[in-house]
Amino acid sequence: MEKRIGTALILVESKENVHLLNEIISKHSTIIIGRQGLPQSNGQSIISLVLEGTTDEIGSLTGQLGRLRGLQVKSIVLKNKKNNENS
Repeated sequence: MEKRIGTALILVESKENVHLLNEIISKHSTIIIGRQGLPQSNGQSIISLVLEGTTDEIGSLTGQLGRLRGLQVKSIVLKNKKNNENS
């Protein structure tokens, strides 16, 4: 399978499952090429992940995160350009 570039945006509404969030992110560290965390004054946090992996790998990460209580997760995966297209 071809690798694709994507991103996952995570809103941490509650800290109850942050330890599980970090375990899942660590387990998928091979596809994470960037991570940024932004605390907010209301006690919530935003985490942005830049990803490079197969759609299955990215789906595994976001699916596991999406099942955690107290988090919202949205992801985007970019389409691959065909090798014969000009930039």
